[in-house]
Amino acid sequence: MTDTVEFHVQDGVGHIILRRPEALNALTPDMIWQISARLTAWRTDDEVASLDISGEGRAYCAGADVRWMRTVILEEGLNAALHFLDDEYAMDRLVAEFGKPVTTHLHGVSMGGGLGLGMHGSRRIAAADLALAMPETQIGLWPDVGMLYEFSRLPGETGTWLAMTGTTIDAPTALALGLVDEVQGVDAPPEFDRTWIDECFCGDDPAAIIARLEASQDNRARGAAALIRSRSPLSVVITLAAIRRAARLVSVGAVLRQDSAIAHAILADCDVVEGVRAQLVDKDRDPHWSLGRLEDVDPSWAREVVA
Repeated sequence: MTDTVEFHVQDGVGHIILRRPEALNALTPDMIWQISARLTAWRTDDEVASLDISGEGRAYCAGADVRWMRTVILEEGLNAALHFLDDEYAMDRLVAEFGKPVTTHLHGVSMGGGLGLGMHGSRRIAAADLALAMPETQIGLWPDVGMLYEFSRLPGETGTWLAMTGTTIDAPTALALGLVDEVQGVDAPPEFDRTWIDECFCGDDPAAIIARLEASQDNRARGAAALIRSRSPLSVVITLAAIRRAARLVSVGAVLRQDSAIAHAILADCDVVEGVRAQLVDKDRDPHWSLGRLEDVDPSWAREVVA
């Protein structure tokens, strides 16, 4: 056991318990290093037949510690932040390629880097209070940690909707979309109306998508358009190109390699420093993005970045 992560083996099950509840179990570099080391050891340990991942407190995991990453960028430069992301992606790949059953228990805030640790296994069990999201476009990043592999394979264009908007969904919606396998207390997935999503989020042109959303008679579509307008234009355009390519990639590992390539290509120019400031540091919710509108971003540039 450490202060922030607990490891133990019981009845053939290796348990990883995130224990940083005061920070919603946000992943620090030290936590990522410790988890990776234990996963590496357990994957070849015959006494460990399966893996169980959970989080202590009112959240499973709020993601990577992006406030720390912002500070590192400002004080030490990009290389330290890129090293952090590469270490995080390596940890996620260890889960995806663990080779033994992996069960994750999701509850409360379950977002960002926490999903990279928890969503690539064989079974995902959610509590009723689940709040699941990949909100990276809100902080000037893109949905990474391999999650575009899962998002690109959701029904219709629901993954595109979640990726571009950063929308938070509850447990029944996650079950309906197939993002979790079980919700405590729910016997069957509810119906989910995705008609407006499939109609508006198709294609490779982000400007066309938002035009359809803003012209829609459906209030949900116009609400999604407003969300996208509040996100980093660079992030939204990169996200669309990345999810389209992820649909053609054959594994989580391949998508994680795409995430690393994107990070190394655009971290210097993306809006993460300003996005984290507005959302998590000053909390004024008034980010000043480098570009005013997503129509100002050339989608062919984004497709070249992710190619």
